[in-house]
Amino acid sequence: MMTLSAVAVGQSVVVRRVGGERSFRRRLMELGVLPGTQMRLMRIAPLGDPMELLVRGCSMSIRRSEADSIEVHSIDTSAGSP
Repeated sequence: MMTLSAVAVGQSVVVRRVGGERSFRRRLMELGVLPGTQMRLMRIAPLGDPMELLVRGCSMSIRRSEADSIEVHSIDTSAGSP
């Protein structure tokens, strides 16, 4: 199991499960972060918080502690490469 907080800058992942408090999960769902959603970590602030994500063509930022509650799996970029 990998959480969003362990993702490297520039890496694309797919959401497996969103945990955390109910209000947090609801807010992410409103923003389009659902299981199966692809996202990319664009950058991390100099002190490590917050993290900027690209989700469905939009930028959003979340705290690293919040990213700990989002389970993801990496996208195999080597598939389909000649």
